[in-house]
Amino acid sequence: MAVWLIFLLACTSQKADNQHSRPNVVLILVDDLNDWVGHLGGHGQTHTPNLDRLAARGTTFVNAHTNAPLCGPSRTSMLTGLRPSSSGIYFHINDKELAEHTHDSLPGVTFLPDYFEQHGYRTFGVGKVFHQGDGGKVFDEYGGLADFGPRPEKRFNYDPEWFDKPAGTSTDWGAFPAHDSLTFDARIADWAIRKLKEQQASPFFMAVGFMRPHVPWYVPGKWMEKIDPSKVILPKYQPEDWSDIPEVARQITEWPMMPGMKWMQKANRWEEAVSAYLACVTFADHHIGRLIHAIEQSPVAKNTIIIVTSDHGYHMGEKGLFQKGTLWRRSTHIPMIYAGPGIEKRMIEEPASLLDLYPTLIDLWGLGESSVPEGTSLAPLLDGSDGSIENEAITTYGPGNHSIFKDNWHYIRYADGSEELYDLDNDPSEWKNLALKPSLLKVKKHLGDLLPVKNLPNIKESKLYATPYFK
Repeated sequence: MAVWLIFLLACTSQKADNQHSRPNVVLILVDDLNDWVGHLGGHGQTHTPNLDRLAARGTTFVNAHTNAPLCGPSRTSMLTGLRPSSSGIYFHINDKELAEHTHDSLPGVTFLPDYFEQHGYRTFGVGKVFHQGDGGKVFDEYGGLADFGPRPEKRFNYDPEWFDKPAGTSTDWGAFPAHDSLTFDARIADWAIRKLKEQQASPFFMAVGFMRPHVPWYVPGKWMEKIDPSKVILPKYQPEDWSDIPEVARQITEWPMMPGMKWMQKANRWEEAVSAYLACVTFADHHIGRLIHAIEQSPVAKNTIIIVTSDHGYHMGEKGLFQKGTLWRRSTHIPMIYAGPGIEKRMIEEPASLLDLYPTLIDLWGLGESSVPEGTSLAPLLDGSDGSIENEAITTYGPGNHSIFKDNWHYIRYADGSEELYDLDNDPSEWKNLALKPSLLKVKKHLGDLLPVKNLPNIKESKLYATPYFK
């Protein structure tokens, strides 16, 4: 039985036109969270009991990916239902300029919160939802708190200017501040929990954007103490990994301000950085858990769907990088959990992406039809029926640079025509580029035919200063 029919049967005692019979939505976004969560097995020492418990009672898409490996375009794609190649927004964009561009140049496109508002929902947001929170004033009520602070007076371990590198990253780590109550993530959870306690006259859509594990990796000492850097497991790394990678891949992933592997190893900082990232993941999981518990204990528990995902992954030494902004799996792979009434307990191997969120919610909630979202509705996979879909996950980083995950393959094609192809069953670390093997020409053609045909130029308001290539 389809999820939406389960909801309908559960509400037979109410009038058909009672909008409050529709389920509530709580969308939890975690900034820069890769697959280092327990239920995805991305790192053996991660500690995410709350996310794992939610995954155990819902549907988890274990092969989910971002549609852009940067915060701004990723969130834009998810909240508009358009690929970067269809919107022309490949990089970061001011929230206000995004709203203006969408209104003026993307006819028929509606932000996801606005779509819910048009169908009788009250919308709430807090923390980092759009790239700057809600600078475009999309939500009915926005709680603010989209901030990566607080910060110490001086950095602890890394500042690009110490090494005559260009400024432009908050990368640093250490025990700060003294208590969780001083952090923005604790306050973000507090705001959302308070909002849950308010009686709502209509169904609601709430988006909660947590800041960690985005840099700087600052969390109170009690979280840092959970992992001893001298005992931390480091990601797999091969110095010769770049020998078969196209030159354009080097160029688009060059972020001069970021720490490099040589320094990390020589200064014995790699272990510290990995430990700090893991600490931030556990810290974020704790405050996400507070919110999940509040939902479960609230009057709306039986009528609320919880979705947890991330805007993109993050390299913690894989391929020698400490950054996002690549088309490799480490930068694209993300958690994705749907849980709540009518959603089955299962793990889905079929590829999925953030682009699928918009059409899935429209389908689940029966909110009508929209011709704009480009993703695939995941609704047939959520109710445990025999429903199936044929899907792929496509990531775009700058005009003409695309990555696609399908079956056991990961194929990358750059704007200059150069390619990478990885067999993930046999090479999960993506160390051996198979793109030049003649026997795999049909595989490349099949995957290449699924890449976006429409590739709009980047709009002037969309900018990335991290790499010289895109300036």
